[in-house]
Amino acid sequence: MSQELEDILKQGYTHMDDAVDHLGYELSKVRAGKATPDMVNGLKVDYYGSPTPLPSVANVSITDSRTISIQPWEKNMLGTIEKAIFEANLGFTPMNNGEIILITIPPLTTDRRAGLVKNAKALGEDAKISLRTVRQKLMDTIKKEVKDGYPEDLGKRKETEVQKNIEINTQRIDKLIEAKEADIMKV
Repeated sequence: MSQELEDILKQGYTHMDDAVDHLGYELSKVRAGKATPDMVNGLKVDYYGSPTPLPSVANVSITDSRTISIQPWEKNMLGTIEKAIFEANLGFTPMNNGEIILITIPPLTTDRRAGLVKNAKALGEDAKISLRTVRQKLMDTIKKEVKDGYPEDLGKRKETEVQKNIEINTQRIDKLIEAKEADIMKV
């Protein structure tokens, strides 16, 4: 019985770490005025009828702090990639020169920066909600195990352990959000 509880707790802690890692991934896609390949890496391109991630059909690189360069493996993919960028409504216009696609990232306005910070904080809150959901499931499992005969004092220790893990991951989320906010607001 206690091994089963340990496995459930371990799985819950993994879900907590995954929530924080996912937040980091989502924040990497929030642009802060400078070009990063992550801005377009999540883009799906129609590759012979199947949606394919952009990095699978083209080389995505940064030529300078404000320019993304996309060089497709096959020249006939230029139009398809350009169309996918337009349809994704990413807020910038691709320029196709017949060989590569260049995307120039416009400088951010103060209002746009404030909106991006708000968006980053919303992503952080979503991650915290995920943590709270996992905590609730773990606490319910611990209470059920105590009800089914697991020692009550050990149950309380496990609840404390879960709460400490939540606090640690909440601090990690707060640090990620603070770092992204500083990055966005830096002119």
